[in-house]
Amino acid sequence: MERESELYAPVKAMLERQGYRVKGEVGAADMVAVRGVEPPVIVELKLRLTLSLFHQAVARLKLTEHVYVAVPKPSGRVARRAVKDNLALCRRLGLGFIVVLADGRVEVLCDPGPYTPRKDKRKAARLLREFEALRGDPNEGGATRHGIVTAYRQDALACAAWMVERGACRGRDVAAGAGVARATQVMRDNHYGWFEKVGTGVYALNDAGRVALVHWAGSWET
Repeated sequence: MERESELYAPVKAMLERQGYRVKGEVGAADMVAVRGVEPPVIVELKLRLTLSLFHQAVARLKLTEHVYVAVPKPSGRVARRAVKDNLALCRRLGLGFIVVLADGRVEVLCDPGPYTPRKDKRKAARLLREFEALRGDPNEGGATRHGIVTAYRQDALACAAWMVERGACRGRDVAAGAGVARATQVMRDNHYGWFEKVGTGVYALNDAGRVALVHWAGSWET
């Protein structure tokens, strides 16, 4: 679709099937629908999801609680993710969300209404565990030049830093010396490719690990 007017006819037809009288460009609204004495329905039409679209829709909430945004239905994996994220945003803002398919079909993904998200206690607990596990504040509110420093990465770096002058070590020795209780697991899983198993329970630091210590210098320290 290349024009907002191509969205108008399918959305109007959908509303008329529900008994609404529909008119376009009424005041500042792209589309207004009225049914009996019910509060009006406002639909803001745009060719893509943008911040300005949400600004407009939120402003229309001063006129009625029944406000929708309508866009062409995006295609592709990335676009589907964007639809999912913006659907959550619409629900949070109390807006309805309509998508129009290329063949003119209309899908109402959500209706306007109050939204209270269900708290995920498991994710909240995981967030707090990560907070407590991080040494210091290595990210300073954003990613470093090489990416986000996680508690797991800090543990791997601490193991590497302890091993760099000692050569191959037993996992339990690294755990005690580096202060990383899960040292054996970190080296065995080798998520970052920094370690090599050289014997039963014995690991060595490879060249990639030595490079990582330069790239991430100091980020595992308190």
